[in-house]
Amino acid sequence: MTISNLGMYGTEEFVAIINPPQSAILAVGGAKKQAVVIDDQLAIATVVQFTLSVDHRPVDGAVAAEWMKTFIGIVENPMRILL
Repeated sequence: MTISNLGMYGTEEFVAIINPPQSAILAVGGAKKQAVVIDDQLAIATVVQFTLSVDHRPVDGAVAAEWMKTFIGIVENPMRILL
């Protein structure tokens, strides 16, 4: 698996192409402040876009989706790493 970060160049969101022999690549965009709804209240939060590209020959799409769900959960609540 590869991680590609273009956020430091001001790119907010992109889709990365898998480089063989990796089976997945995670594209990381830049962080930006935007309006979000938290507990039915409007708030300002720092938002980052992540895009996961997966080669479905070695990796099942459902497994990749579960990995992404867990990854996002950890990014949103880093204390989960300690559990």
